[in-house]
Amino acid sequence: MKYNRLGKTDMEISEVSLGTWAIGGDWGDTFEEVALESLHAAVDQGVNFFDTADVYGGGRSERLLGQLLKERDERIYVATKFGRKDDFANLDNYTYDKVRAYCENSLQNLGVSSLDLYQIHCPSTDVLEDLSVFKVLEQLKQEGLIRYYGVSVETDTQGKFVLDNTDASSLQVIVNLLRQKPVSEMIAQANKQDVGILARVPLASGLLSGKYTKDTVFPENDHRNFNKDGKAFNVGETFGGLPFEKAIELVDQVRWIADARNNLAQASIKWLLQQEGISTVIPGFKNPEQVTSNIAATSVKDFSSAELEKLSDFYWKEVHDHIRGDY
Repeated sequence: MKYNRLGKTDMEISEVSLGTWAIGGDWGDTFEEVALESLHAAVDQGVNFFDTADVYGGGRSERLLGQLLKERDERIYVATKFGRKDDFANLDNYTYDKVRAYCENSLQNLGVSSLDLYQIHCPSTDVLEDLSVFKVLEQLKQEGLIRYYGVSVETDTQGKFVLDNTDASSLQVIVNLLRQKPVSEMIAQANKQDVGILARVPLASGLLSGKYTKDTVFPENDHRNFNKDGKAFNVGETFGGLPFEKAIELVDQVRWIADARNNLAQASIKWLLQQEGISTVIPGFKNPEQVTSNIAATSVKDFSSAELEKLSDFYWKEVHDHIRGDY
């Protein structure tokens, strides 16, 4: 496992880390014993950074990570998020008292005295542009309740605003083979400013696992069912904003990348690992086998410069215009 410094922080984090939305909820049924086994398997293989949020399973994934921290001696970094328990667009929910309460709840769930990285969870643009929440985060940092703060953004425009107007240490960004725009714009700017990048939705909600067809039906409690058209939250969070049937066609056009790279998922993560400015990739998981497969992407064959150029051309010519939502 290779480790990268997260922006200007003192955290050296695994280049493949893990997101814990899937073991919290909204991805079909999950089982806590299997989830905890999966977390241990990740640490055994060198993962030292996990991303979570207070709303994943109503705190379930935070509590699972808290259990992991009790059972391991290694230095494990945890990033969590706030802002989605209540109306995420209401400025009244980003006051000092509100955010401190969210923070204390996450501290209790995780069983720690200070949060390594505290992120605003996909806020509205109005909340970002108001800027007052960043003063709150600075105060929590001074009080020692958080070590660093960042923002999980929905769009390039939001990311650039954060880079231009705040001292955030990191951005969490939707980026993958089927959502390449951030690489050449937002991520490039972040890299120049030494702001860390967490690459989320790296497999486009499982599309880039290559195991789905147009006939696939997801469970009712899976966001790939109830949010496929953005009815529950931002459409970009599900399949990177692509219509499912069109996305299946596009995935078929990139299956060649799996040649000599084990499978499509590992090849897709490898592509992200080769993008300049990305600190870590945070795929989700539901069992130890998925953890091991994701981590194995670190050792598969690199893409050549010609292959990278071919994939860039594919995105701009075939994919970009089909992405829905403000991105």
